[in-house]
Amino acid sequence: MSKGTLFDKVWDLHTVGTLASGQTQLFIGLHLIHEVTSPQAFAMLRERGLKVLFPQRTVATVDHIVPTENQARPFVDTLAEEMMQALETNCQENGITFYNIGTGNQGIVHVIAPEQGLTQPGMTIACGDSHTSTHGAFGAIAFGIGTSQVRDVLASQTLALSKLKVRKIEVNGTLKPGVYAKDVVLHIIRTLGVKGGVGYAYEYAGTTFEQMNMEERMTACNMSIEGGARCGYVNPDKVTYEYLKGKDFAPKGEDWDKAVAWWESIRSDADAEYDDVVVFDAADIPPTVTWGITPGQGIGINQAVPKPEELPSEDRVIAEEAYSYMDLAPGNPIEGTKIDVCFIGSCTNGRISDLREAAKIAKGNHVAKGIKAFVVPGSERVKKEAEAEGLDKIFEAAGFEWREPGCSMCLAMNPDKLQGRQISASSSNRNFKGRQGSASGRTLLMSPAMVAAAAIKGTVADVRELIKS
Repeated sequence: MSKGTLFDKVWDLHTVGTLASGQTQLFIGLHLIHEVTSPQAFAMLRERGLKVLFPQRTVATVDHIVPTENQARPFVDTLAEEMMQALETNCQENGITFYNIGTGNQGIVHVIAPEQGLTQPGMTIACGDSHTSTHGAFGAIAFGIGTSQVRDVLASQTLALSKLKVRKIEVNGTLKPGVYAKDVVLHIIRTLGVKGGVGYAYEYAGTTFEQMNMEERMTACNMSIEGGARCGYVNPDKVTYEYLKGKDFAPKGEDWDKAVAWWESIRSDADAEYDDVVVFDAADIPPTVTWGITPGQGIGINQAVPKPEELPSEDRVIAEEAYSYMDLAPGNPIEGTKIDVCFIGSCTNGRISDLREAAKIAKGNHVAKGIKAFVVPGSERVKKEAEAEGLDKIFEAAGFEWREPGCSMCLAMNPDKLQGRQISASSSNRNFKGRQGSASGRTLLMSPAMVAAAAIKGTVADVRELIKS
């Protein structure tokens, strides 16, 4: 088993005890909730006559079901309105901080916690959302949990978990122009497989990750779950501290110096032992696009949809299913595939740096005829910052729609949905069947800059051809 890693240190520091099952009872330092997975959990508490044990350690926002065009209340969708009202009531009754629409702090849960400094190194974090692994970018151990576990954290501030193995994933070198953090994580998942990380925590390391800013690191950690890992993290460093300093909930004054010293102490030791180590070369990573129905079915922009005989035998059944569903023929190039909808946003790629990169591609160009393209900021703060920089004007001039913050078409639990067999170029995290709101809709995952390029060309395109020197 691993020894001396950040994961081991944080796990041990938060261990309350060992249960009869052999699982660890782990203290959760920060609990994030939203409107989709919390109503049932609060109902379970009421049924048992229990209260929220540490309401000050829980923070709520609304993101999944909020419309991104018209956010006037009551929502047109009656179920969405019911979920909103339930969250408002539950937070009020239990003294939980709630960042509602219009507070200036609302947004996707995995965007607002980092931007406010709620997410910090050495924490254990849980949320009823699979992409909670995002917060590992700060050197935190962050788990996505189910509704019954949301109940457990509300009632006890602990979780029953089995300790994970730790795989170190090193990426070394400088990324080539047109290659982004999204390409890095898609390349990792493509190589190791969607089940490759089962039973593991992923530690992302190497000079490539050291060069990434915090938002890029969040993108990579966000999709750890898509590779089967329960969580993913990056050791905290100067990049982390510079991002956190001055944030709303970051330590101040002498407390800041003490915090940084402690954060340094929890970094993985130089002689830490890992259960597995995998090494990648940044120079080998191209702009990457998914062609199938799992995030692991990805290829470089200049490659063709793989033929069955080119795939490992265990991958051929799902590949045949993907060929049929996606209507993409093996051996055909992915570049030039016609697109209907282009979506920039999500907890993976809805931050300010994502929008800046996409705006660079959009500037001076225009969305192709017949393409629906829209940009959804990850939070009210991101939207405000983007508008202060004029990014909204760049997108609108290029023919993109500029929306209000929310999860939007990432999972389409709101009005933003694909129609019929439409095919989407998406900066989100999942390309499962029906993921974007249509039972037959199709999704191609790529970086925000690549989505912008697809919008302009009307087809899957190589962003490198549009990068301005």
